[in-house]
Amino acid sequence: MVILFSAKIADKHRTRLRTNYPDCEFIFCENIDEAKKDLSRADILVTYGEDLDSDLIDEASRLKWIMVISAGLDKMPFKAISKRNILVTNARGIHKTPMAEYAFAMLLQVVRQAKQVIANESENKWDKSVRMREMSGSTMLIAGTGAIGEEVARLAKAFGMTVYGVSRSGKQIDNFDKTIKHSEFSTLLPEVDFVVSVLPSTTETKQFFTYEHFMKMPSHAVFLNMGRGDVVEEEVLLKAVRDDQIAHAVLDVFEEEPLPEGHPFWDEENITITPHLSGVSPHYHKRALEIFEQNLQTYLNSGTEYVNKIDLSRGY
Repeated sequence: MVILFSAKIADKHRTRLRTNYPDCEFIFCENIDEAKKDLSRADILVTYGEDLDSDLIDEASRLKWIMVISAGLDKMPFKAISKRNILVTNARGIHKTPMAEYAFAMLLQVVRQAKQVIANESENKWDKSVRMREMSGSTMLIAGTGAIGEEVARLAKAFGMTVYGVSRSGKQIDNFDKTIKHSEFSTLLPEVDFVVSVLPSTTETKQFFTYEHFMKMPSHAVFLNMGRGDVVEEEVLLKAVRDDQIAHAVLDVFEEEPLPEGHPFWDEENITITPHLSGVSPHYHKRALEIFEQNLQTYLNSGTEYVNKIDLSRGY
């Protein structure tokens, strides 16, 4: 059995995998360009999910399983994969700790005026008139109630917040005071102080947030997007901020990445930009490979109960 990696991983992880699975042939590559020469031999491909297209799937004639060691699947060639009925699993859930911590780091810097405080410090300016807010007692709406959204909700409850969730099903989940379906979420917007989006990119979520939604939010509301950039049109969000429909936007994801130099987001005082790093963690590969190894055991034993098995028709 040949297991091909187009995702670069550290030597310590390579050594452990070879030691733990001596009957498997591992081919570790730095990227898909290096991996191409071995695609036709691969039974299993481990990838970040952004380096595949339908032609590469056709070249991988023996491929039976793709393990995506990230959560994002929006660039996967699902039509070609479905045609071959190739198993796809991903690393959903491994980002929940760093992304939840990111969310609160960013929201706290807004409510506690970190930008202004740091600017004052750089100017040796002692200014106690900076207006501070509290998160305690406020209301948060989280769009996306999966592993990441649930961890954000858990931390929000520790801050004494009321937490609403929005999901496709509206299923009730721990740490949410209420969860509702996508179609109903606008009814809650007048009540919320913070909106956090961890929505994936699907046909159902593209341009999910509209200008009318921002109009319904209180003018002091803060919008944070760390899911996918296409859940809101950039022009719509920029207008909402400039029209004071919301007080601030924190953005880690964008329609075009990297965010181009000169983009108006960069200079907008009430927008905070981070370069798609909310999920960064020193434990990333360790957690992703733990899921891979669990699924590899299932695969080698001809099992069927895979962790994070993807519905090819939905793409998630």
